[in-house]
Amino acid sequence: MANDDMELVRQFVTSQSESAFAALVSRYTNLVYSAAFRRVGNSQLAEEITQAVFTILAQKADTLNKKTVLPGWLYRSACYVSGHAIKQELRRQRREQEAYMQSPSNQEDPAVWSQITPLLEDAIMRLSQADRDALVLRFVEGHSLKEVGAALGASEAAAKMRVNRALEKLRVYFSRHGVNSTAETIAGAMSANFVMAAPPALAKMSTAAALAKGAAASTSTLTLAKGALKVMAWSKTKTTIVGVAIALLSIGGTTMVVNTLLPVPDIQGTWEGTASVPNAGVGPGEPAKDTGVMRITKVNGVYQVTYDDIGMGEHDFPIDTFTYRYPNLHGEIAWADRSFVGTVNRSGDEITWKVMLRRENAVIATTVFRRTNNPTPVPEPLTDAEFAPRAGSDLQGFWAGTFGRGKYASDIQVKIAEASDGTFRADLYDPYGFTNSQPTAVSYDGTTVKLTPMDGLGMFEGRLHNGNSEMAGVWIQNGFSSSMTLTQANYSEFQMRTAK
Repeated sequence: MANDDMELVRQFVTSQSESAFAALVSRYTNLVYSAAFRRVGNSQLAEEITQAVFTILAQKADTLNKKTVLPGWLYRSACYVSGHAIKQELRRQRREQEAYMQSPSNQEDPAVWSQITPLLEDAIMRLSQADRDALVLRFVEGHSLKEVGAALGASEAAAKMRVNRALEKLRVYFSRHGVNSTAETIAGAMSANFVMAAPPALAKMSTAAALAKGAAASTSTLTLAKGALKVMAWSKTKTTIVGVAIALLSIGGTTMVVNTLLPVPDIQGTWEGTASVPNAGVGPGEPAKDTGVMRITKVNGVYQVTYDDIGMGEHDFPIDTFTYRYPNLHGEIAWADRSFVGTVNRSGDEITWKVMLRRENAVIATTVFRRTNNPTPVPEPLTDAEFAPRAGSDLQGFWAGTFGRGKYASDIQVKIAEASDGTFRADLYDPYGFTNSQPTAVSYDGTTVKLTPMDGLGMFEGRLHNGNSEMAGVWIQNGFSSSMTLTQANYSEFQMRTAK
């Protein structure tokens, strides 16, 4: 373990020892470069960030105390500088950078590592400083738990507990973002892949730029360093503000103190969640579940929001007059008499959304959205050729019928395609409702047919009759059933007839 880190810092502060500073840069260049590269996905920018971090170290060395865990401090600084660089130079969707995916790596578990890489720095920076230092010492520097405990001023048992707790926090964070793994797998992936080799000349360049007090650094590097110093200063100020806010709360203040002082979460990005529609499933009291993907952007100060309804097969459904004033969100679909009322949590990674019928002021569905980089795609509707009737398939074709009776009757149409392996795909269409090419699951045992829309909004169950040209059965929803008969028809003729 590099127990002499802070001794080298002291030598640099007291005598401006270039050799002491160069030793520190050589020791930790790979750590800083790796964190920067994962964050920005661009090798040239990562090199500039690395130089900026060591320039900051040269400027702030006299403020570090002897108990500072230097690799943890450098890692945090690299994340601050990278964040500032992203705001300046990179597009918001930095996690999809192809540059990282094409970079050489020593991956023992490429599936897990490639999944957690875009999330890793965000996840680690959410940890406390002690948790973050423990992970850096254990999995970046490769120190034993006894050494980790010594560096943190704790016992080996306490260090083990802190490391395990920090890993569990990472696991939970990754799980919320769609990456399911174990703490042990995450630890192994970090140990094998966290630090990558920086360009050979980078350590010398960083040393020269830092010791020259910026004279040898590029303008962009100096800009990054100055900007990051402001962010780091704000981070300390924010910690103080939060402490004051908590004190105010403890003596009778309100949560408005915290909401006023802390930065407002940015909600732009892609979100996915599953709506729970009460009493709309198959069984009594069973809810229907409909997955949706919401995309939020802001152009010239105006929010633009579209929605993919996965269960209904709808792409890019626009949400009008969308407003956001933390923590509240509001949107409308004027023609459908729908309002959307939501709140965003303080960390900005979860939105709770209620769909309201405006006239009745009634909640018809509730969704919890979470950020995602891999949204569920909307299934493509069947083409005419895919569901055209063919010999050897009892179900493939176009089916039309009526659901309900009298004034409650509604036309239902279903397109069914059967693959060569005997599996089915189907689209359900309700011309008087909101259902257009709704993805539907098909179950068939040779006699009984079950049609279940993807969102779980009820189910048809019936049997084939009249030479397999008719399905007679019932539609079941919330434990109630209503008769329904579907008859196989010629799709082109049906379209011409209904058009008249």
